[in-house]
Amino acid sequence: MQDSLYVALSSQIALERRLNTIADNVANAGTVGFRATQIKFEDVLTGSGANETAFVSTGGTFLSQAKGAFRATENPFDLAVRGDAWFALATPAGQVMTRDGRFSMLQTGQIVSVEGYPVLDAAGTPLQLDPASGAPVVSADGFIRQNGQQVGAFGLFSFDPGENFTRYGNSGVIANGTQQPVVDRADTGVLQGYVEDSNVNPVMEMTRLIMVQRAFESAGSAIKQTEQTFTDAVKTLGSR
Repeated sequence: MQDSLYVALSSQIALERRLNTIADNVANAGTVGFRATQIKFEDVLTGSGANETAFVSTGGTFLSQAKGAFRATENPFDLAVRGDAWFALATPAGQVMTRDGRFSMLQTGQIVSVEGYPVLDAAGTPLQLDPASGAPVVSADGFIRQNGQQVGAFGLFSFDPGENFTRYGNSGVIANGTQQPVVDRADTGVLQGYVEDSNVNPVMEMTRLIMVQRAFESAGSAIKQTEQTFTDAVKTLGSR
């Protein structure tokens, strides 16, 4: 009888975490470069034989690998990543990876993100251009030219966010582990004058939200029924 109560409680804990994940995805459906969070649960078995009981794990989160749609902006400082790669930013939390390519150039010539963090090249150095030379021309391989001269290149990196990753800012992910510069790959590059929209499907997420809410209510009903069974058992034993 107690096992059924614990199983229902573990289910509610897992459903609550899934609910929070879906809510965060829906809230960021309009965030440029955002990658949806997905969550995976596993069965946790206790006991053996007839006494074996399956509980739900607390779950592990990971990033969706689906690509967001490209949207034209005609802004020369807007860039979208083509392929499986990320831009790198220098932040107070260390190096942060992002697919949000809404950049700008300061009066000093430094290239920064929409949140004001320096954008890095492949060597991990902040990008610095000549502010007097106007807007840059960025080729598909990320190389930057001003007045026809190559002056730098946007760094593109591959990395594995891993399980239970940590977000930073609007759509950044803290780069734990090794980040490998992406060079000389035909399937990876940048598109100038475009941004990548969030890969969240709002309709699908709202459908999942409704399903999770119903499952949470069902688990709550199971807990109430178990509690009522306990109460009835105590009353029966007390009357004797």
